[in-house]
Amino acid sequence: MDKTTSEKMKLGVFVIVALLLFVVAVYVIGERQNMFAKTFHISAHFNSVNGLMHGNNVRFSGINVGTVKSISMINDSTVKVDMVIEQNMVKHIKKDAIATITTDGLVGNKIVNIIPGKGKAGVIASGDSIRSYSKIGADNMLNTLSVTNENAALLTAELLEITRAINRGEGTLGMLINDTVVAKDIKQTVQNLKIVSANTNRTIQEVNSILNTIDMDESVAGVFLNNPDAANSVKNIISNLNTSSQEINTVINNLNETIINVKEGEGALNYLSNDKELVENLKETIKSVNEGTAKFNENMEAFKHNFLTRGYFKKLERQQKKAAKNSND
Repeated sequence: MDKTTSEKMKLGVFVIVALLLFVVAVYVIGERQNMFAKTFHISAHFNSVNGLMHGNNVRFSGINVGTVKSISMINDSTVKVDMVIEQNMVKHIKKDAIATITTDGLVGNKIVNIIPGKGKAGVIASGDSIRSYSKIGADNMLNTLSVTNENAALLTAELLEITRAINRGEGTLGMLINDTVVAKDIKQTVQNLKIVSANTNRTIQEVNSILNTIDMDESVAGVFLNNPDAANSVKNIISNLNTSSQEINTVINNLNETIINVKEGEGALNYLSNDKELVENLKETIKSVNEGTAKFNENMEAFKHNFLTRGYFKKLERQQKKAAKNSND
């Protein structure tokens, strides 16, 4: 009987301990899965979950605030992650928060990390979906490094081939490196450019000194530089001079043609300018005409004083005076 009672006691203790362990386990699991606390649900969409599983933790600013409730495929490039968040965290998470999938420690499980937003958005509500940001995973990094290494190998091979071609003197760069004559010519060209640059700089300085000595208010150059009307006047004068020069050239050409025609032609002007005897005869004729005119004037003066015609001339003189008086009145 004592043995039976002892066994019963052991069995009772075992049952009680097992029950306590079960309660503790349920409590721990429930606490972990937020089964006994008030919660709300939010979601986020990712291109890849990178090994995230149901039940993994959700952290906000490094603090565990919930767990992953479910993971579902929306399409071939979008995965929806539903999360259960503690109700007391509602006031801290804003609508502009960002969800990322990271690793818990160096080689730990995947977790969802919610990063606070930088704006002034409102408080998140149950059923809202927040933005997501997918970090580059280790596989992607390895693939990228592999492609980079292949490209680096190809680039190294091409650079090696280019270096060999340069060493062989092929191409313009190889010629420049291996041909000493061309190198000397380039050095001389650079030296000449330096000399030209120095001369240009000196000329600019001299021009600046000349411009600084110009009185912009009183000098003619200053007036031309500052007064657009004077500049336009000078332009008009130059244009008129060009026009006049063209017209003078035209007149000179016409005169040259006329002189050539006079010298080479058979007209009266050529005859008068080249026949000396005719010129002498014209001089004699003009002289005789002048002498005849003087004698005619003497005869007319004598004719005025003749008693036969004197009355006529006096009458004519009175008429002329009368006409002059009437015109003055």
